[in-house]
Amino acid sequence: MDESTVTRRNLLKTAGIAGAAVGVGSLLPSTVLGSDGRWETLVPAASNPTMVGVPFERHEKVRLGIIGVGGRGTGVCSEFLAVPGVEVKAVCDVIPSKTANAASMVERRGQPRPTEYHNGDHDYENLCKRDDLDLIYIATPWIWHVRMALSSLENGHHTATEVPSARTLDECWALVNASEKAHKHCMMFENCCYGETELMVLRMVRAGLLGELTHGAGAYQHDLRGELFSNGGEGLWRRFEHLDRNGNLYPTHGLGPVANYLECNRGDRFDHMVSMSSQSVGLQAWREQHLKADDPRMKEVYHCGDQNTSLIKTAKGRVITVEHNVSEPHPYDRINLIAGTKGIFRDYPERLYIDGQKEGEQFVGLDKYKPEYLHPLWAENGDRARKNGGHGGMDYIMCYRVIQCMLQGIPPDFDVYDSASWSAPAPLSEISVAKGSAPVKFPDFTRGNWKTPRPFAGV
Repeated sequence: MDESTVTRRNLLKTAGIAGAAVGVGSLLPSTVLGSDGRWETLVPAASNPTMVGVPFERHEKVRLGIIGVGGRGTGVCSEFLAVPGVEVKAVCDVIPSKTANAASMVERRGQPRPTEYHNGDHDYENLCKRDDLDLIYIATPWIWHVRMALSSLENGHHTATEVPSARTLDECWALVNASEKAHKHCMMFENCCYGETELMVLRMVRAGLLGELTHGAGAYQHDLRGELFSNGGEGLWRRFEHLDRNGNLYPTHGLGPVANYLECNRGDRFDHMVSMSSQSVGLQAWREQHLKADDPRMKEVYHCGDQNTSLIKTAKGRVITVEHNVSEPHPYDRINLIAGTKGIFRDYPERLYIDGQKEGEQFVGLDKYKPEYLHPLWAENGDRARKNGGHGGMDYIMCYRVIQCMLQGIPPDFDVYDSASWSAPAPLSEISVAKGSAPVKFPDFTRGNWKTPRPFAGV
C-alpha cells in the first residue's frame, strides 16, 4: 500500500472491521440499564490468572520487534536504541522505504541489520511468529492496535501499543483476556506518565503534600487541524475518526498521570462517567479557508464535537474532568491538575499552592521542591533523556523504565488493566453523548483486583 494511495476504505477493509460499524450504533446494543439508572456493560468471567503484579521474567537483554515505523515508530525505535540492553531484531511497515530507513538507523547505531517485514498489510503476522523476540512494540493507526496486539500475545510475546490501546469496549476486553491467557503483559505506552513534572508530582502526592486527594483533571487540547488534513502521516487516517464517532477520542495523555496520582487500579478505580460534546464546526471552518472547493474532503461530514468534556467518578468518590479538543485553535494543554485537602497542583504552566505556605495565597513554582521530590529516573537519566528522547525526554524515560523492569525481572509500571481502563473513556463517552449525557458505568477490567495496592515507577 503506497503512502500516497492510502484511503479510509483501505484502512478499514484491511483491518478487518469495515463490516463492523465503528460508530455509536455498534456500541449501544452491548449496554444495559442498571438498577441504579446508569448504563453498564457486562463483565466476562475470568478463565485465567490475573496479570496484576506479575513480574517479567528476568532478561539478559531485550530483543525487540517494531510494527509501524512511520514518524512515531521510528522515533521510539531511536530511543530504544539509546537504552542499554536492547537489540532491535525486526521492523515492519506496509511501506518498504520506511522499514529500510528504520533498519538502516539500527545499523548506524552499531547493531546488526534487523529483518524487514513489508510484504502487504498482514506481514506483521510473520514478525509475530518469530521465537526470538521478547517484546513487540506497535505504532500504527488506531484501528490496527488490537488486531496486532492479539497476534503478538497469541505468539507468546510481551506487547506494547501506542495510545489508545483500543477503540471499543469489546476490544478492551479482548486485550485483557488475551494477556491473561498468554500470561504476557500488554502495556499501553503512555509517555505522559513519565514526564519529569508528572513523576515529581506523583512523589509529592504520595508524600502527602496535597493531603487527602479529592479531584483531578486532564486533557488533550492540541490544535491538529493542519495535521488532520495533511496528505501524509496521521492525515491519512486520523481525521476519519471524526466521521463516525462523537466523544473523547483520545483520553489517555491527560488521564494517565491523574489516574496514577489517584492510584486507580491500585486502590481506587473509575466507577462511572458522564460526557457531553459541543457542535462540530472547527474542522469545517478550517477546510473552508485552506482547501479548494473541488477537494473531495470538502464533502466529508464530521460528527465528533469539537470540544468534549467528560466527568469520571471513582469508587472512592473522587472526581476527574477529562477534556478533548483537536479541532480548534488552542495552545497545547493537558491541564494535569490534582488537588486535595492541603493543596492543589496545576500544569501549563506548572504551579503549586500549599495551604499555609509562606508565600501566601498564590501559586508558586516547583523549583524549591525539586531537590526533595525529583524522581530518581530523572535524577539519574535526565541528561540522557533530554538528549535522546522526544517530548522533552519523557519518551526515553518510558522506554528506559520498561527495559529496566524486564532486565530486573520486576512487574511493569502499567499493565493490560491500565491499557483497558485508560482507553475505555473513549467508547464510554460515545455512549454517554449518544444517550443525552447519561451516566455510564466503567467495566471492572481487573475483576476485583483493583483494590491491591502497588506502586507506579517505584512510587
